[in-house]
Amino acid sequence: MINKQEHVSLLPYNTFGIDVKADCLIEYGTPAELKEVLRSADVQNRELLVVGGGSNLLFLSDFRGTVIRSCYRFVSVLQEDDDNVRVEVGAGVTWDDFVVYCVEHGWYGAENLSLIPGQVGAAAVQNIGAYGVEVKDIVHEVHALHVPTGEERVFGNEACRYGYRASVFKGEWRGQYIVTSVVFDLGKRPSFCFDYQHLESAVRAKGNVTLQNVRNTIVEMRQGKLPDPKLLGNAGSFFKNPVVDKAAFAALAAEYPDLSHFYVSETEEKISAAWLIDRCGWKGKRLGAAGVYDRQPLVLVNLGHATGADIRHLAEQIQRSVYEKFGINLQPEVNYIGR
Repeated sequence: MINKQEHVSLLPYNTFGIDVKADCLIEYGTPAELKEVLRSADVQNRELLVVGGGSNLLFLSDFRGTVIRSCYRFVSVLQEDDDNVRVEVGAGVTWDDFVVYCVEHGWYGAENLSLIPGQVGAAAVQNIGAYGVEVKDIVHEVHALHVPTGEERVFGNEACRYGYRASVFKGEWRGQYIVTSVVFDLGKRPSFCFDYQHLESAVRAKGNVTLQNVRNTIVEMRQGKLPDPKLLGNAGSFFKNPVVDKAAFAALAAEYPDLSHFYVSETEEKISAAWLIDRCGWKGKRLGAAGVYDRQPLVLVNLGHATGADIRHLAEQIQRSVYEKFGINLQPEVNYIGR
């Protein structure tokens, strides 16, 4: 059923807890309803924004347009054999609910992405990642509607042009498509990714290496360093880990032997943004009602009634100090909405 609200607060739809308003909010339950919404005057004559759980958004002002949100929720097995399963999932399914579903059904591949906020559709657009795994590793295809025409399209994994926290839907085709469902390929035989440092030992400390123990370990690790958005407004990791060439990495590592980094390729290395921010002295600091979380410097928090502009100002000050000290430009993982 289509649910339309006028002049609605977006406070429940962003994890930073920014109380701004939208001219119109429309929720839809099926692709057919989405097509109807896209044909309406509420979309044709207004700026459009698609939101999921709002965990990658920072609202800088009221949104003078129409916000669309998916309530299309289902999990359907398309193919299955002794080794693998292919499932289609509605874009409106909460991502972590899907991870729980996979663990309960003995499906391998999504467990390292436990407790990441947001919806399935947004996960495929953002290419969420954590603990050595990215969602692109399990995406088979993405189903979407073309906003100008309402045409249904299916994009294979390669067509999505996934990169680090990026996809074609965030880049070249930003605003052109709305994801309606995602098809995932998962395994049914035990297979784990323990590339992340200390993850395997932490899992083994719980006993047998099982899907449930991997999930429980990652949930505990995330809860230990990331604040609950219901208690302290935040969007998780605010900045991307910068990727630099080997020469730049070697120069930094020579000056800072404890530099935290991750292998990318023979020519590139990924530097920990949290390490850079911490070395600049930002951990636990605050500027007015916006602050840097005292357990994880990669997380910016709303300490109470901060505006989007307050948080953006804090982010800009962090970016400036990291560049001045290390010559590295930090890029936000969070999308700024408004001015």
